[in-house]
Amino acid sequence: MRDYLNIGSSPACEDCAQVGSDYYFDRSRIELRAFRNELIRVFGEPPFGAELRIKAFPHDFGTYHEVVCYFDDNEPEAMEYAFRMENHAPENWDAEALKEIAAGLRQLNQRRTESTTHRKVA
Repeated sequence: MRDYLNIGSSPACEDCAQVGSDYYFDRSRIELRAFRNELIRVFGEPPFGAELRIKAFPHDFGTYHEVVCYFDDNEPEAMEYAFRMENHAPENWDAEALKEIAAGLRQLNQRRTESTTHRKVA
């Protein structure tokens, strides 16, 4: 049977985008992709029967997102991968994730600046 474990929205000891904050969706998407990529660097590519995805969850303040590990409980390697990740997820961003986040935030700021400039010109 297919099941999933919540891994989180960022490493446990790091700040992350907060639901309801300005540009939450864009900022969280950048962080979630970086976290997913970091998890793959730490734990390797998911084995057969496992998959890392970004999943939306309802909340009183809006929808929030987390990285989850889907797994087939009939596949022992997939199940072990998911539980190992849940129990030993990184506590901090690695250097590569920090670069990904910085680049993503620069692009986001550039898009916001360009859209503001276009509105002022029009």
